[in-house]
Amino acid sequence: MSDRTAEIERVTGETNIRVGLDIDGQGRAEIDTPIGFMNHMLHALAKHSLMDLSVVATGDIETGSHHTVEDTAIVIGRCLLEALGDAAGIIRMSSKHVPLDEALSHAVVDLSGRGYAVVDMGSTSNIGDFSPDMARHFFESMAAEGRFNLHLTVLRGSNEHHMIESAFKAFARALREAASIDDRAGGAVPSTKGTLSG
Repeated sequence: MSDRTAEIERVTGETNIRVGLDIDGQGRAEIDTPIGFMNHMLHALAKHSLMDLSVVATGDIETGSHHTVEDTAIVIGRCLLEALGDAAGIIRMSSKHVPLDEALSHAVVDLSGRGYAVVDMGSTSNIGDFSPDMARHFFESMAAEGRFNLHLTVLRGSNEHHMIESAFKAFARALREAASIDDRAGGAVPSTKGTLSG
């Protein structure tokens, strides 16, 4: 198997984001951002995808969390795209349901080479540094930059922490399977076109 890793740094007038990703890791996470709940979710993403993930992010938090959340998602998406390379031999598609107490989320991932996201977090609340609406934007930004198709729905829930966390875990589990190597594929790219590149 080729080395499916990537390291990308993105510096703008608003943020400085550095991400490292190993698809074939063990779920290790080294996360350092000024947004506590996003840190918690990135730990969950690494743990349940079994990808090693390192994130160091600083940003203009005095204006709110939007820029830091968005730019972190952008760089993680780009790392995933780079680490997948030509995507030869991957399973490509996966669907997972994950509950957390009263919350239940469903994620469908297609590592298609085309970025498109339909995300319903079950709430449009924008209160707090990592609200359901901010989580929606995180997933949409990551899918766009990672060039994968994501349908993510929080099917039910009343506690927004549980709703967001179940969504992250469902996404992570679907991503883990979709990015895994299919032993029966013989290293072929999983597309009738022979490529998953844009």
